[in-house]
Amino acid sequence: MAKWLMYSKRADFTAMGKKYQIDPVVARILVNRNLTEDAAITAFLHPSEKDLGDGKALKDMDVAVALLQKAIKEKKKIRIIGDYDIDGVCSTYILTDGLEAAGAVVSMDIPDRIKDGYGINEHLIDKAWQDGVDTIVTCDNGIAAIEQIAYAKELGMTVIVTDHHEIPYEETEQGRRFLRVNADATINPKQPDCGYPYKLLCGGAVAYKLIQALYARLGRIPDQAGIILEKYIVFAAIATIGDVVDLTGENRILAKLGLNRIAGTNNNGLLALAEANALDLNHITSYHIGFVLGPCLNAGGRLETAKLSFGLFYEKDPSRAAETAKRLKELNDKRKEYTEEGVEFALQECEKYGEDKILVLYLPKVHESIAGIIAGRVREKLWKPVIILTRAEEGVKGSARSIEGCNIFEELTGCRELLDRFGGHEMAAGLSLKEENIEKLRTMLNHKTALTDEDLIPKVWIDTRLPFEYITNDFVEELSLLEPFGKGNEKPVFAEKDVSIAGIRIIGKNKDSLKLTLLSGQHFPMPALIFRKADEFLSEIEKAYGKEQLRAVQMGLTNSVRMSIIYYPQVNVFRGIAEKQIIINNYCFSNTSV
Repeated sequence: MAKWLMYSKRADFTAMGKKYQIDPVVARILVNRNLTEDAAITAFLHPSEKDLGDGKALKDMDVAVALLQKAIKEKKKIRIIGDYDIDGVCSTYILTDGLEAAGAVVSMDIPDRIKDGYGINEHLIDKAWQDGVDTIVTCDNGIAAIEQIAYAKELGMTVIVTDHHEIPYEETEQGRRFLRVNADATINPKQPDCGYPYKLLCGGAVAYKLIQALYARLGRIPDQAGIILEKYIVFAAIATIGDVVDLTGENRILAKLGLNRIAGTNNNGLLALAEANALDLNHITSYHIGFVLGPCLNAGGRLETAKLSFGLFYEKDPSRAAETAKRLKELNDKRKEYTEEGVEFALQECEKYGEDKILVLYLPKVHESIAGIIAGRVREKLWKPVIILTRAEEGVKGSARSIEGCNIFEELTGCRELLDRFGGHEMAAGLSLKEENIEKLRTMLNHKTALTDEDLIPKVWIDTRLPFEYITNDFVEELSLLEPFGKGNEKPVFAEKDVSIAGIRIIGKNKDSLKLTLLSGQHFPMPALIFRKADEFLSEIEKAYGKEQLRAVQMGLTNSVRMSIIYYPQVNVFRGIAEKQIIINNYCFSNTSV
């Protein structure tokens, strides 16, 4: 069971509310997010382009821009090599379309997830060389491709790396030694000697800044450059949200500005994908990117080719874009089926390794493209770092998903002698190894880890207790100032205690969700929803209070069931009528210990 913790940070929330013209509860949430300085609060509430960093401050940006300017002028062939996930696809589109609009002779390539694996490789380099490519630009990959880039340089090619992943390193007696690629220019804010102040940009944001800096160097007419760059910030935002980087600082500003502009997009692919999923681009949030559009874009690279998703954005014909969007949605529906089966297999396998703090699960029959999704789902259920390994064409491949307090990239670095290849960052990583090393990896990871039993208890931080009486339509609307929500800027968490149930009914296509009528301690009524936990919720009532009280709840009779809840309020509009309701994310009954 999760540990519920209440923020106790202090400030004059009433005075803050008056100063920034916000509700005191919203002011409290800002303080809970460590936003106390005037400039930071203003940028958070009212972000604008002036709050974005200057990409020219990124190490090697000036070198990369000069190389691209020269290649454009001399009509040399440029090849963009991206990655097969949402960040890689958006990065590839930004660079390919942006360079083409600047007059470059440019083409793109994205590795096949199954045949090529992650990132640039010799096969892609050979193909580029045979096509007469002069300059390779990587995006969302390349920082760990030391041998591959050395090979491209041996062939006489110019190589520009743009990436955001962790810099590979090895431990020596003198301390940590970072490993560097021999590229002509390497743009990655995580480089130790990069002076760019914000280190958490995604690949799409780095690509956006490269195009921005290039256009400034080319002396483009400001209006023309501005119009072109306006359309790319939408894709930088999609990449930022879809890659689950922290939505803090500049990332949140990029995401907010991009989402604000998405309704005005004229990109045929984005319009078609929204239509295929019955979404209104006038009301797109980070949720729709992360859980509707993003999975469709990722499905191309998982089950067929990421070039489908790139082609969707690049398509000039609306009818062909609609066909591609339909195909991507179909692939994502198939991916969902595979995922459900894979999660079931994984949870069965977990029973063998219940004592392990880091779970290493080998599922040879699971499609390798969904290993990361399965790892994430198992992590959420068991709250442990999880590595899902599958059988690949050569050896074993896998994906890791971690929890707060466990840097999975560093954990894998400590076992690098067992791995053929790995890369990633604190919360997620990819790896490949020989099958005979699986048990050795499991043993070494669990022997070396500093994780404690306390680390394996999920923690839910509550922003404040919020009585139902406080919730109004205006208050819910004001909470939207805090969006977009995501990692590092989670949706606010509210709590209430001594809540009773006045009514309950089962809803949903699968009859697995609940709609309740709740009463606060002051008997203030509030509609509430609990998703995908109907059986669990009802069985817990019976366990805590007995069958008679469960029957009373189900029949809407007076009962003694009382609970504490964690929730988020929203306004549901149905047939033109706006109704306040809450979404319950966690709960406990008064007859059970928290």
